[in-house]
Amino acid sequence: MYGCQQVLLDPNKELAAVLEFICAEANNLMNCGIYYARQIWFKRRRIIGKYDLEKEYKNNKHFQALYSQAAQQALRTVSESFKSFDGLIKAFRKGKIADNPRLPKYLKKGGLSVVSYPKQALKIKDGQIRIPLGKLVKTWFKIADFFIHKPSNLNFKDIKELRVLPRNGCFYAEFVYLLPSIKADVDPLRVLGIDPGLNNWMTCVSNVGTSFIVDGRKLKSLNQLYNKRVATIKLGKAQGFWNEELASLTERRNRQVRDAVNKAARVVINYCLQHRIGTVVFGWNRRSKDGIELGKKTNQEFVQIPTARLKNRIEQLCEQY
Repeated sequence: MYGCQQVLLDPNKELAAVLEFICAEANNLMNCGIYYARQIWFKRRRIIGKYDLEKEYKNNKHFQALYSQAAQQALRTVSESFKSFDGLIKAFRKGKIADNPRLPKYLKKGGLSVVSYPKQALKIKDGQIRIPLGKLVKTWFKIADFFIHKPSNLNFKDIKELRVLPRNGCFYAEFVYLLPSIKADVDPLRVLGIDPGLNNWMTCVSNVGTSFIVDGRKLKSLNQLYNKRVATIKLGKAQGFWNEELASLTERRNRQVRDAVNKAARVVINYCLQHRIGTVVFGWNRRSKDGIELGKKTNQEFVQIPTARLKNRIEQLCEQY
């Protein structure tokens, strides 16, 4: 299995301009791909093939502004989203899902998207990772590449992919690497049941006579403060208003939530390892987010708790161990 490590970048003006440019070009290229894929669906009721978009847009200026493998990955992301849409359509027709899926929508005009570089495109030089740029960038700006510091806890040979993530006015470098499997001394007949909630984020009971609770009130309070500050800033403003203060506030809140998810998942895994528990059962109610009617205030509190992300993180750690 693969792991991800995100590093917040602190670029100078030149590097920030380069990162913003490639992320903007990736966004434009993906919108071009979405347009073509949607037209194929409307006219022929056919899902775009994996390599069709690359063949169609290899001479596109947005494609050529990016490094070739990064441009290919952007278009493959589009084709994968339409492939997923096709799978959902088939599942809906068979009655496996309740809602009729919709075609992938266009990305925000003028927005920034993720740029992915496979390991083959990367080189290491003086402890920094060299990332190449596209042919047009070399012609226009006389810049062939840029550099990002390698995390000290990662070996370059273990890195499989590097992603540049634009988020709320910040840029992150996300390193995808292969995680080693860890042999754990556990018994599959020892089971931990998890009941997710709000004030008690996880109520955990095992069949070996032990139990514990992961408190959710701090996360709930964090979301309440965030909502209050956002409402104050947006008071009297037009719908869709957004500024740097809101972006900074949202980014800080998102970092705190990610930290809470990782720590809560680690509590569960460490507990299982300590008590040799080899099976985890996570209680899950379908449509628990969009189908609840607990009042406006409670709905908002419940919907903002990232229980699905927590469940997925616990699953990842279980697979690793």
